[in-house]
Amino acid sequence: MQMKRIDRIQYIEVDFPGSACSTQGFTTRHEGVSRPPCNSLNLGMNTQDQQANVEGNRSLLTRAFGINQEALVTPRQMHGCDILVINEANEDYSHFLTVEGDAVITNQPQVMIGVCVADCVPILLCDPVNKVVAAVHAGWKGTAAKLVSKAVSGMQSEFGSDPALLHAAVGPCIQKCCYEVDEPVRKAFLQGGFTWDSCAELKSPGKWFLDLGRANRELLLFAGIPADAIQISEQCVCCHSEQFFSYRRDKDESGRQMGFIMLKS
Repeated sequence: MQMKRIDRIQYIEVDFPGSACSTQGFTTRHEGVSRPPCNSLNLGMNTQDQQANVEGNRSLLTRAFGINQEALVTPRQMHGCDILVINEANEDYSHFLTVEGDAVITNQPQVMIGVCVADCVPILLCDPVNKVVAAVHAGWKGTAAKLVSKAVSGMQSEFGSDPALLHAAVGPCIQKCCYEVDEPVRKAFLQGGFTWDSCAELKSPGKWFLDLGRANRELLLFAGIPADAIQISEQCVCCHSEQFFSYRRDKDESGRQMGFIMLKS
């Protein structure tokens, strides 16, 4: 992953080896039109920012990659396990903005799918053989419920994807250094079948530091994606206020960055 700028968008570009079928990355908070405290490239609708600013930022993003804003699909995220599958062309994809879900899978070219985050883990998946992509939003609830594994399974069942041929990128999120959780989170992970000590470190009685990125990497490995096909960012969005939004750091004043991916024509 490397920092890149295209038009007025500064983002972290993901290069999936051997894949020329898609473009993908993770936005930063730079170069948009939003004013403080959501400055500048806030892409999240469910924030205190003015909707006109968010629309303007989304327009900047889509224009930078040569598509209309109507071709940007970000579902209404609910910290659940619903997955939106888009398997046919639409003249206007904006109606998907009201569909509840925390992951999107598509085989349609020139449709940018994305998930908005401000601490949670954005995960991008690409099948360069069958030309299928997915974007996943994994907070602690989605991670405990193994949402990214379900997304891989969805790519298999809907489009015939082979996990051994997939590429994955785990984007910037809140890292273990800043993510303290308590017993209900631990219980949810144990109920989900996780080995808690593999992704959490005891801080004090009843308190742990949780590594969401590592937990999702384990899920990707268990789903059958090869280790060398998984890229993972170690940047902490909570530590780097100049570059990323963080809800844990800024509470309701936080904007949202986006993990996005799009099949080329």
